[in-house]
Amino acid sequence: MRNGFLVLLLLLPLAAVAAIDVYEFDTLEQEQRFRQLTEQLRCPKCQNQSISDSDAEISVEMRKRVAGMIRDGRSNEQIITFFTSRYGDFVNYDPPVRAETLVLWAAPAFLLFLGGVVIAFQVIRARRNLGDDGSGESS
Repeated sequence: MRNGFLVLLLLLPLAAVAAIDVYEFDTLEQEQRFRQLTEQLRCPKCQNQSISDSDAEISVEMRKRVAGMIRDGRSNEQIITFFTSRYGDFVNYDPPVRAETLVLWAAPAFLLFLGGVVIAFQVIRARRNLGDDGSGESS
């Protein structure tokens, strides 16, 4: 019984090591491209993490696919095109500017503008309410 427990304790670190993905490339350039692409592609399941940061199974598969495509000699553009055709433009942290992706590009600016308008109206309203405090003073 005690020996079985000791064997189990010795095997636990191996489970942690097995969770780390190791990809070998022929050149340093391929490894750098892998890092860049896995940072640029968004996890379809997590949606707020790149596939390099995500532990989701789909991200693991996407990383394997990226590594294989790099080894096969595909360009970054071909790899990104493959994933966007499969998962849509949302998978790319840097989507192209097109009619379909205009919302992705314009939404932050529109929301910032809308927030400024709301704040301006609140300030104007607060100033009017201060002027109508009933003190009888005119400005």
